[in-house]
Amino acid sequence: MTVIGRASRALLGFAAALVLCASPARGTPTTHIWAPSTDVQPFKLVHVTADMYLPVEYDAAGDRIGSVTNLGLTVGVLPFKTLNMEVGLDHKSGLGRLDDHPLYGNVKVGTPEGAFGKLTPAVALGVYDVGTNSDLTDFNVFYAMIAKSFTVGSVPLGRVSVGYFGGNSKLLVGRDGTADEKGLLLAWERTMSEISDKLWVCVESMGTESVYGTVNAGAAWKFAPNVALLAGYDHFNNPDYPGAATVQVDIDF
Repeated sequence: MTVIGRASRALLGFAAALVLCASPARGTPTTHIWAPSTDVQPFKLVHVTADMYLPVEYDAAGDRIGSVTNLGLTVGVLPFKTLNMEVGLDHKSGLGRLDDHPLYGNVKVGTPEGAFGKLTPAVALGVYDVGTNSDLTDFNVFYAMIAKSFTVGSVPLGRVSVGYFGGNSKLLVGRDGTADEKGLLLAWERTMSEISDKLWVCVESMGTESVYGTVNAGAAWKFAPNVALLAGYDHFNNPDYPGAATVQVDIDF
């Protein structure tokens, strides 16, 4: 792939990433930092997000890609305790010609941890980055995940998530330009109660060299029960893509 081609893929990467748009704290679901989580919006809860992705490195062509913003809205639509569903829509900007098709949809269904007994994990199935233009913005990333919290005695060790994803093989390609649309989802997260119940930390990864392939770390602070701010860093598995700082503001109604 040419340098120009790789730079274009990097730009598409920011479009792919920005549909991930929820607070990381429990009860305000959709993502951890970058990748999807098993959390699902409760019934009638409306989640609004404003995200910024700020490249802090140069791309393969030696250029610094401009900042990208995302405005998102997600709503819980099922009135059950053991089965939840959310639907969402995002508007992305700062992506050049992709701004002509700025809307992306997402849907998730899942069961919370402990829904069918103390030992049962959280489970979720979903799809995101459902774009409106064929083979340009229709990344259509499907995923399945489970998550379980662990403790030793009375000490919480955090929650571990494991999953698998796949998407549009025409858009999710590796460094050599061939399809690399599948991979593992892994995450560890913990509320740092020793410091404050408002502080949450996470490390996660998506195992591919496509524009979704990243290792991410971040922390969030809840300023109010319904307001959170997250700051993190996204490192791409593909060295041709520049790393980015992530800032998210999330509000629930």
